Amino acid sequence: MHSSDSFLIEVNGQPIEARPGQTVAAALVAAGIRAFRRSPTGQPRGPFCGMGMCFECLVTVDGQPNVHACLTPARPGMKIITAGQA
Repeated sequence: MHSSDSFLIEVNGQPIEARPGQTVAAALVAAGIRAFRRSPTGQPRGPFCGMGMCFECLVTVDGQPNVHACLTPARPGMKIITAGQA
């Protein structure tokens, strides 16, 4: 159940709640999703710098790969795929 001002986005085929003003990264972390991609050695990676300078939060948004989740505002109905889930 989501509150009246929240909306749903889809992450790896599953709905999660997001709130107005949240970035994709903030919505994912709030939903308990901490690993957005894997390093070449298989280590989980997630948001690090929060300002688009690193590459730890790259996700696919509505079919567009390599989007910084920390800079992308969440909007109703968007479809997110984290690395390794495509």
